Amino acid sequence: MSDLDDCFKVTDTRITVAEAIERFSSLLGGIAEVEKMPIRDCLTRILAVQLTAKHDIPPHDNSAVDGYVVYFDDLNKDTETRLPIRGRIAAGHPLNRPAKRHEALQIFTGAPLPKGLADRGPDTIFMLEDIEVDGDVVVLPLGIKRFTNCRKAGEDVQINDVVLLPGHKLRPQDISMAASLGYEELEVYRRLRVAVFSSGDEIQDVGTPLHDGCVYDANRYSLLSMLQRLGCEVTDIGILHDNPDDIRAGLWQASRDHDLLITSGGVSKGEEDHIRGIVEDLGALNFWNLAIKPGRPIALGHVEREGVQVPFIGLPGNPVAVMVTFLRIARPLVLLLSGARDLEPQLFKVKAGFDFKKKVGRREWLRASLEQDGNGEIFVLKYPASGSGIISSMVASDGLVELSEECDAVKQGELVSFLSFNEVM
Repeated sequence: MSDLDDCFKVTDTRITVAEAIERFSSLLGGIAEVEKMPIRDCLTRILAVQLTAKHDIPPHDNSAVDGYVVYFDDLNKDTETRLPIRGRIAAGHPLNRPAKRHEALQIFTGAPLPKGLADRGPDTIFMLEDIEVDGDVVVLPLGIKRFTNCRKAGEDVQINDVVLLPGHKLRPQDISMAASLGYEELEVYRRLRVAVFSSGDEIQDVGTPLHDGCVYDANRYSLLSMLQRLGCEVTDIGILHDNPDDIRAGLWQASRDHDLLITSGGVSKGEEDHIRGIVEDLGALNFWNLAIKPGRPIALGHVEREGVQVPFIGLPGNPVAVMVTFLRIARPLVLLLSGARDLEPQLFKVKAGFDFKKKVGRREWLRASLEQDGNGEIFVLKYPASGSGIISSMVASDGLVELSEECDAVKQGELVSFLSFNEVM
């Protein structure tokens, strides 16, 4: 084992990811305020109230096909049936009279089924392809069942049904449901306001010639992108260099009008890592040493201003560690503050196409890609390089293999937990 790997050696002072998230979640204040938005603007927003059906869907019995609607009891049991065609029903144009026995009515998809003289109307529809028309008579074959091709009122949703719960992130299909129920506006949580900045004298912004000993700031842009994908209202604070006064002023100013502060770098024990001490001075730092790889130096706390505690998340300085720890630690906290209900992404079991050894007591995430063997079976391959600064490993990978604290090794062919980037990015 290399000296680099040994620096991640687990000690008694470290806590697990689950413990960190649980402790920090218990300390978080209230979630964002509620606002009303037109449904056309609600995509990816977090629903703040329970959504119930104001009427049945569909609101009336209707036809599932183009064809002819008849009374089932008018059909011959032993031979084809011939009925006169006595009307036409189109979608949005109900029949303007009760339907009579022993007649056929042409009907189109979505058109309402007509009522009968005793409120029991035609109940069976023949598809256009299955019948013959002989002048003003329709010829109906044997073998159909009662209610064929009829869509009943409320077969999708019934009045007062709960269709969506608070905390649900609205998708296109959810917007469709809300529109079908007649909702013009929805009550959603206001977008979480997040301030993002990077820390370090070696960090340089894009668009300028790269100086000796410096690197371009990849972390800030990855954080901005991931937060925007979560629907946050993000403020780019920029780069705060290793000057305690500048860092203190930046954190204090950002705490005025933001719901969350996120930084990368400056949270370890180095002489130039000032953020940890400044956050402790301005508020509190609840814990920072997690039993994880990549990552480990993570700060979770708050900045207190005028009695308001603004949560603070300080992520590592290495680009891969920033992305991984955001996805598995910061992301659920961002969702919680945003009012979301489902905080954890879906992990899938996939066969490992590699062997790997790890230390017990530490949670690890391996960059990996999905492959397919000659039999069409899916397996996952670990990316060859594992350094926390290798951004190309994230670009080339499809997701992360997550290994629990209890795991000590992976053998080829074993099932492992796989988190697709499509779930979280």
